[in-house]
Amino acid sequence: MEDVTQENQRITNTRADQLNRQCYCVTLDRKALNENLQNQFVGAGNDLSAVPELQHLFSNTPVFIPQTDVETMERIVQAIESATELPLYRERALSWAPEIASFDPGPIGAFMGYDFHLGPDGPQLIEINTNAGGAFLNVVLARAQHRCCDPSQQTAATKQALDGFEDAVLDMFQQEWQRQRTDSMPSRLAIVDDAPETQFMFPEFQLAQQLLQARGIDTLILDPSELEYVGGALTAKGKRIDMVYNRLVDFALDAPTHEALRRAYLDGAVVVTPNPRVHALMADKRNLILLSDPQTLRDWGLNEVEAGYLASAVPKTRLVEASDAAELWSARRELFFKPVAGHGSKGVYRGSKLTRRVFENILKGDYIAQNFVPAGERTMRIDGTLTARKVDIRLYTYAGKRLLAAARVYQGQTTNFRTPGGGFAPVFQV
Repeated sequence: MEDVTQENQRITNTRADQLNRQCYCVTLDRKALNENLQNQFVGAGNDLSAVPELQHLFSNTPVFIPQTDVETMERIVQAIESATELPLYRERALSWAPEIASFDPGPIGAFMGYDFHLGPDGPQLIEINTNAGGAFLNVVLARAQHRCCDPSQQTAATKQALDGFEDAVLDMFQQEWQRQRTDSMPSRLAIVDDAPETQFMFPEFQLAQQLLQARGIDTLILDPSELEYVGGALTAKGKRIDMVYNRLVDFALDAPTHEALRRAYLDGAVVVTPNPRVHALMADKRNLILLSDPQTLRDWGLNEVEAGYLASAVPKTRLVEASDAAELWSARRELFFKPVAGHGSKGVYRGSKLTRRVFENILKGDYIAQNFVPAGERTMRIDGTLTARKVDIRLYTYAGKRLLAAARVYQGQTTNFRTPGGGFAPVFQV
């Protein structure tokens, strides 16, 4: 039976690879996409001029992946979240975290994001994010797809996830609230980021605002400087804020402009998700050192099955130390360097592209070195020319369960939204 299962998986993987190389169908119905966006923004009381221009965010073509890979990624996520519950893991992760991470108010983090590269060795975890962007945009994208030459497209499970997305989001925020509070729902929520209207993902903040307001939660989009903390209440524009959907990349809330939010959070006066503790336990890149050491995780109590998933899926990761400079330089072509507190692919370097000057700066900074795993590829036709683009897969999750799967298509050493033909792409399971 095992041989039959392995053969079926090989056939499925081959089929997905073949479609990614040879299917050039344009499946995105941009008219339907625009109408959907207009309906959402205008339906929320905006005029047509308020509908954002989002065409550059979306690829015209889907990415095909084996359903078995989706299932494997889900198991990897569950294994990671089991590992992060181990007392000795937590002790180690918190040992290099900022002091604020020792405070545990209860929430476990809305919209976790797990990024994978897919290849012959199965899904490989590249990164974990606590404020993963794009979920709301990807739902709009997934609902604006034509059928293509392959009949797979949306499976029943995918359609069910799309149909249930809004309810799942509301349930997620409700659960986060109830992990810290006893009443059923917050009255008012703030989506907080620095200068939110200038952020690349501002349209997503607007979509989240509309969804939550439609479900009865008054929702504001705020810069943290608009927050005040007086008399045990966090307020903005004269309104009390019960909950914050935190999109800041100041993960420890250290910046002076974040002081009001920091004090309210530590006093338990507001529910913040994701919060500094969640980032410290889940998304600090030094944690990849622990997650890529399955034997230590076994010693700490992780079961054999989950340790096996991590052993096969988490590239070996080490802390960059100046004492290892010669060894790291020699092995650099097989490594990828990332700042431990980085975000949005800033400050990351493919080892094969490093200059001596950049390498010296890496040695002086706080970096990890991760075994390099090449991205998957998607061939597409752009202006009549066949072109290969890189692909990664993101799973948006809550409490270890998948909310949505999406792809990002790009060119270069890291994901971006400047590549012709690139952007977010729907995942079609085969």
